[in-house]
Amino acid sequence: AKGAEHAKEHGLDLAEIVATRLSPDMLPFSFQAISVYHHSLGTIRAIEGGVFGGPPSMPDMDYAGLQELIDNAATELQGISPEQIDALEGAGVMFKIGDFEIPFTAENYILSFSLPNLYFHATTLYDMLRIAGVPLGKMDFLGQMRTTG
Repeated sequence: AKGAEHAKEHGLDLAEIVATRLSPDMLPFSFQAISVYHHSLGTIRAIEGGVFGGPPSMPDMDYAGLQELIDNAATELQGISPEQIDALEGAGVMFKIGDFEIPFTAENYILSFSLPNLYFHATTLYDMLRIAGVPLGKMDFLGQMRTTG
């Protein structure tokens, strides 16, 4: 939302942000946003189904569509109870790209593949927005902390 507000206030083209790359050999903002979805809600769905497919497809989405995709993932994730997540413990999930397969337990898949990818793509989105001048800070990235109090 801050990115869209900043673009509107400063006359930036959101289509340019969606096409932004940090480096010519790096995938664009749109792929990073789709990957955040893919490695959040997509991870839970993959564990439930037992298979996590390769890289996400690249539908042609504008900034608002990407924002909606991530918002919908967050809403769906909030609707999943801790008990539902706990019930996935020990489940098998196969990472599969074509004939290439890597078997995981749900826990190892989340900890050693999905979370690192989620943080990588979320950080990349954050960096791309910062380069565009969006006034984001560390707390925007971290979000609400879960304390004992």
